[in-house]
Amino acid sequence: MRCAGVHRLEAQAPDDVSAIAALIEAGRLAPGSIVAIFGKTEGNGCVNDFTRAFAVSALRALLSRHLPLAEVDRVALVMSGGTEGALSPHWLVFTSDPAPGGGESPALAIGRARTRALLPEEIGTPAQSAEVARGVAAAMADAGITGPDAVHYVQVKCPLLTPERIAQADARGAATATRDTLKSMALSRGASALGAAIALGEVPGDAEPGDPALYCTRCGASAGVELEDHEIVVMGLSDSWSGPLLIDHAVMSDSIDTEPVRAALARLGLDAPGQLAPAQRARLLAVMAKAEAAASGRVRGARHVMLSDSDISHTRHARAFVGGALASLVGFTDLFVSGGAEHQGPDGGGPVALIARRS
Repeated sequence: MRCAGVHRLEAQAPDDVSAIAALIEAGRLAPGSIVAIFGKTEGNGCVNDFTRAFAVSALRALLSRHLPLAEVDRVALVMSGGTEGALSPHWLVFTSDPAPGGGESPALAIGRARTRALLPEEIGTPAQSAEVARGVAAAMADAGITGPDAVHYVQVKCPLLTPERIAQADARGAATATRDTLKSMALSRGASALGAAIALGEVPGDAEPGDPALYCTRCGASAGVELEDHEIVVMGLSDSWSGPLLIDHAVMSDSIDTEPVRAALARLGLDAPGQLAPAQRARLLAVMAKAEAAASGRVRGARHVMLSDSDISHTRHARAFVGGALASLVGFTDLFVSGGAEHQGPDGGGPVALIARRS
């Protein structure tokens, strides 16, 4: 029997791991219990956002002072760039420890997996979806989650194309799905999310990226230059885990659809007619969400210009907008909101996962 833990910690910069180090030094966080660290970093969230790799380097340096390299390599380090608007840079540290006796079940369960490195020409294709589907199944097994209905969130960190990676494919006579590095982020996120949907039984196994009607209701995919494979973290409920933490999820149908999130909060015992009260906020440990500019160019019939702004990527607009909508509901701004929700919820909407202490 295992027991999961979650720490939400402030970051003053992409390499500021002092809050994590302080917990370790105080004996409140055992380095060997860490299974994953998610980070919201203050870069642009695009191809050249090196704050993600900078953060990974700082986290690995910290963990290497306490753990053998093989154990450091097993920790999933998932960085999501972009804290536009009032989103706050922060870390989410997920742990797994032996459960003390008498804990309640089912409880939050966490599993992780890594895939093989993708060839550049596989990014954005059914081959990528198939690889992620296998990885999600492996992460579910690692978590002791026996069925897809018990999964509430899948986090996938996926690769993207760079000029160097495109040149590698060219040298072999292989064609990449695109030569536009920014577009490759969207293609990679979409194929990864579709792979999660296949693993969870939400779409057919032969589904191919591209049809917006096919999507996963419980996946957040984030692309980055800092890896060539996939880091996958699955979270759900399992009778093999006990303890005080629960997880639930919602799907926003558009970027201001907060009522499904309010309903999920209520299922976690955080029922409020408006913004959560301070005591309720203290029980809500993590909010993980996807944000997307609707391809229709409209939100509930009103025109938006996120897709026609040539200065700022639409993913940056969407993060700020959805971050504000969710912050107004939960009452804090250190939210893990990631932009670009291809095959992650309906067009213009996206999944939201919530982790809270039991009432």
